[in-house]
Amino acid sequence: MAATAQPLASKRTVKRTAWTALASHYKKVAKLHLRQLFADDPARGERMSLEATGLYLDYSKNRVTDETLKLLFKLAKEAGLKSRIEAMFSGEKINITEKRAVLHTALRAPKDASILVDGKNVVPEVHAVLDRMAGFSSRVRSGEWKGHTGQRIRNVINIGIGGSDLGPVMAYEALRNYSERSMTFRFVSNVDGTDFAEVVNGLDPTETLFIVSSKTFTTLETMTNAQTARAWSLKGLGGDEKGIAKHFVAVSTNAAEVSKFGIDTANMFGFWDWVGGRYSMDSAIGLSTMIAVGPENFRAMLDGFHSMDEHFRTAPFEKNLPVLMGLLAVWNNDFLGAETVAVLPYEQYLKRFPAYLQQLTMESNGKHVTLEGNPVTHATGPIYWGEPGTNGQHSFYQLIHQGTRIIPCDFISFGKTLNPLGRHHDILLANVFAQAEALAFGKTHDQVKAEGTPDWLVPHRVFEGNRPSNTILAESLTPTTLGKLIALYEHVVFTQGVLWNIDSFDQWGVELGKVLAQRIIPELEDKAEPMLKHDSSTNTLIRRYRKFKESQ
Repeated sequence: MAATAQPLASKRTVKRTAWTALASHYKKVAKLHLRQLFADDPARGERMSLEATGLYLDYSKNRVTDETLKLLFKLAKEAGLKSRIEAMFSGEKINITEKRAVLHTALRAPKDASILVDGKNVVPEVHAVLDRMAGFSSRVRSGEWKGHTGQRIRNVINIGIGGSDLGPVMAYEALRNYSERSMTFRFVSNVDGTDFAEVVNGLDPTETLFIVSSKTFTTLETMTNAQTARAWSLKGLGGDEKGIAKHFVAVSTNAAEVSKFGIDTANMFGFWDWVGGRYSMDSAIGLSTMIAVGPENFRAMLDGFHSMDEHFRTAPFEKNLPVLMGLLAVWNNDFLGAETVAVLPYEQYLKRFPAYLQQLTMESNGKHVTLEGNPVTHATGPIYWGEPGTNGQHSFYQLIHQGTRIIPCDFISFGKTLNPLGRHHDILLANVFAQAEALAFGKTHDQVKAEGTPDWLVPHRVFEGNRPSNTILAESLTPTTLGKLIALYEHVVFTQGVLWNIDSFDQWGVELGKVLAQRIIPELEDKAEPMLKHDSSTNTLIRRYRKFKESQ
């Protein structure tokens, strides 16, 4: 049953003794090197590892001792992490600034589950939408759904932005091996007209289906692209307005605007206020994913999500993958002073995974005030970034190995490849293990000197090492595994937010720029010279842009 406790913001902030103890502890271990830690404990690599839900985590190459971990687990308990986890799963409105429940976990709950929001079980609604998605996806995939001129749909274009785009793009790329290869899937998000122009280039409007993803059906970028798509479709359909209903469907809750656009509301797929955009890829926002990989594979992905949810909810902290990774991330961020995290998937299909995590992590935990509205007194939200290996090794690894910043790394790899080609996978995995080893242990001055390196060159070839990393290893990249990985990081983000005492589920920081843009748009479009009341920089830029327009 949903809790009815007082809002968290009404509670007084309590200083956590474990945080103070960790600060003192850091002073004692700051100069410890991973070389020494492994030398003192030859079994460290076996001991500091954890396997759950089919994911194996080696966290031994983090700069922590048993005492560090003990204090981190104490911090989690002092922060009330267990009760906060239960509050989220039970439907309590833990998004306090928007007074909303946070129930992306309900999107993958089994049919017989009961999860209450304002006294109502939301699980039946979730499965009703999933069943409608499955029926529609099957009709499109089989060719039963025809375009306005009777042509089969061969192209599916998702129009969205933020969580309505990043999740579907990432999932499609990650599961491309399981996708319907006779169909083309593309994605439009940027309001830059080039994005739309390139996406539709070479496509036949009579064979193209657009999925417009906007909860309100008023999102500026999405609806600008949707109107352009509508005009493009009508031109290719001979101008017949009735054709829109066969070439557009909506993921939205605004039936009036959807109908006004020309979409049959029978082909409108809804979702709920208790699902944040960056947590919505396994809702109706994932319709393009389901069409691409089929309902069975989509449900397998949901099963993966759910298995990690249950692990996070029930496992003790010491054996809990998201809790452990979240604690280590806080240690690296707030005590080691690491400002970024590199996510390095050694799997080409996961090439968009770091970009997906950027929104998930930074929109969630890029906050400067506590739940009580007070300024935070510590660093929050590190910058997440990355690229697939081995490409990154020939790009930015130089800075990770020998730069002046500490950059913790998450290496993600798989024991089996989906495309076995000779020695490729052995070489790929050798690089994963080698990079983590090199970051941890480096290469000393004496080792470089012993290789016969001239004295003047020795400093340039020394690797300091002592750079922390996690290595995640799974059997293979399946839909189920993808669900587990995404849910893992969702719950890592949650854990971090609880320890930092911030609201991980609002995103007020995205609003101001959008509001100001609405003010500036007419100033760019008006034929008469507008009266500008911005700062001198913005006024000058607007005038210069208007001159460019006049000369076109």
